[in-house]
Amino acid sequence: MSLSRRHLLQSASAFGALGLMGCERPVLDDNPPYSSEAAAQSTLDAAKDFMLNAYPETASSMGIDKGDYAGLRAKLSNRSPEGQAAIAKQTRAISAKLDAIDTDALSPELGLDVDVVAATFERSADGFDFPYGDMALLNSNLSYRNSPYVVAQNTGAFIEIPSFLDSSHAIDSAGAAEDYLSRMSAYAGQLDGETDRIRRDGERGMILPDFLMEKTVGQLKTARAQAPKDWSIVKSLSSRATKYGSFEADAVRIATDEIGPAMDRQIAALEALAPNAKPEAGVWARPDGLDYYGWALGAGTTTNMSAEEVHQMGLDELAKLHDEMDPILRDLGYMEGGVGQRMTKLAEDPRYQFAPGDKGRAEIMRFIEDVVGDIRGRMPDAFETLVPGFLEVTRIDPSVEAGAPGAYGGAGSVDGTKPGHFWINLRSTDLHTKFDLADLTYHEAIPGHVWQGEYTFKQSLIRSMLAFNAYSEGWALYAQQIAAELGVYENDAAGRLGYLQSLGFRACRLVVDTGLHAKQWTRQQANEWFVENNGSNPDAVRGEIDRYCAWPGQACGYMVGLTEINRLRNKAQAELGEKYNFRRFNDAVVLGGAVPMTVLGRIVDGYIERDS
Repeated sequence: MSLSRRHLLQSASAFGALGLMGCERPVLDDNPPYSSEAAAQSTLDAAKDFMLNAYPETASSMGIDKGDYAGLRAKLSNRSPEGQAAIAKQTRAISAKLDAIDTDALSPELGLDVDVVAATFERSADGFDFPYGDMALLNSNLSYRNSPYVVAQNTGAFIEIPSFLDSSHAIDSAGAAEDYLSRMSAYAGQLDGETDRIRRDGERGMILPDFLMEKTVGQLKTARAQAPKDWSIVKSLSSRATKYGSFEADAVRIATDEIGPAMDRQIAALEALAPNAKPEAGVWARPDGLDYYGWALGAGTTTNMSAEEVHQMGLDELAKLHDEMDPILRDLGYMEGGVGQRMTKLAEDPRYQFAPGDKGRAEIMRFIEDVVGDIRGRMPDAFETLVPGFLEVTRIDPSVEAGAPGAYGGAGSVDGTKPGHFWINLRSTDLHTKFDLADLTYHEAIPGHVWQGEYTFKQSLIRSMLAFNAYSEGWALYAQQIAAELGVYENDAAGRLGYLQSLGFRACRLVVDTGLHAKQWTRQQANEWFVENNGSNPDAVRGEIDRYCAWPGQACGYMVGLTEINRLRNKAQAELGEKYNFRRFNDAVVLGGAVPMTVLGRIVDGYIERDS
């Protein structure tokens, strides 16, 4: 079973016990393979409970922090060396039990669940074999990113927890407010746990590149410099809990006495390592870096593609897109220079720019609102099975915008009480144009991440907790394609260019990510190549390149995922002929749930068989 699954994918108080919650499970015997449905379901339940206890944030994000899981509302994951070691040990133990299940003896539905979960645990166990960084595959809030660095400009508790508490920790009672305060204390514990790992990893030579070190320390200092009463983590509680009592004084005390000093210790640990930081951008220059990149690339794409194969795919896809963009640019009067150069000139046209400052920020938010309203009305033409698309558009916290991507999004809670979010970076209105912002909205919101994420709630709980970077990001690119196929650019040539440039952006990621981490490209080389070949905003590209440096392999999942979805769609069209139905194919992809890309082929095969 192990070989087949490999082929399929080719502070303690803050943490709580790693013991399993809920009712008793049937006991597995000592003679694998396990073939009973009860044994298989028992192991899946054990894996689910382990993940929720290891990462309590998941329960709140999904809106299931009640009943058996109510105790998780006051806890956060343990980011200390000891906490991570405990998670790694349990991951390996559960992986072994999942691997011993004979899925051929199970119903197709349960067998698929076991295969998907087993593949995730196996990949995670392999990731924990590297003695540094942050392995995030089992954490549904952060599973899209794995990093060789414990803390970076886009990784770490100081980035993730304030946003999580504001958007995912519901305050519907005085008890929930008290739980929030407990999590504030646990946040301080997370910072110290990370600091211990930063020091440990530093002794092994795993230190941020010098440019990321400077950016990360700068962000931490900026966040620390605010008066605690003005921190977003304090203001969120005090503004939302007023009808249940006054909690601001306690929040300010915890921020002042616990979180602030923990941030100081983290800053000091990073600054102590800064003199030893290297300028090389790629993970190849770190201990066992090429081996790590091989794992990270596999985790990011859920394939066994080599760095060279991914690199060449990026070059090939970009050439195809340029062939499509060239005549549109010529029709608009942009005749001279490469496609990237002409797209740069298009972005400089005042007709497509938002006003600077707060006026432009308001324009951007109104623009997104109009786009969302239009695309909602088109969804019945793309899906037979509809979801609510519960959405809130939110500006990324200005204190961390400098290191954040241009946007990101995700679905809300399983129970429908919390909306999905489209977080938009508004540090400068120049990050967005009127010809590319609609396409970004389709990717992050509807029919992209927020929309697709709501379909996962129809899966078993453990399946809805799992996320696969190539599937979710491949879907988000496919969502942009759906919007184009629904006619949103019918009378908008510039908008279609923005859509094609966005796909080119993802093709460039394949080239640049592999260039940085496997081909020893410099940061400057990556920046210049990206801007020249796609005409992207240089400021946005600088942030993107730094992201790839901190999250090796993650950026490659987008185009790999889209390419596989379209390959499977072409297969369905060829085999079904006149019986092929656009809406039913889209339903099959989203209703099958998040899966590794190799498993998606099995799901589409089932759709083809049903509709034949």
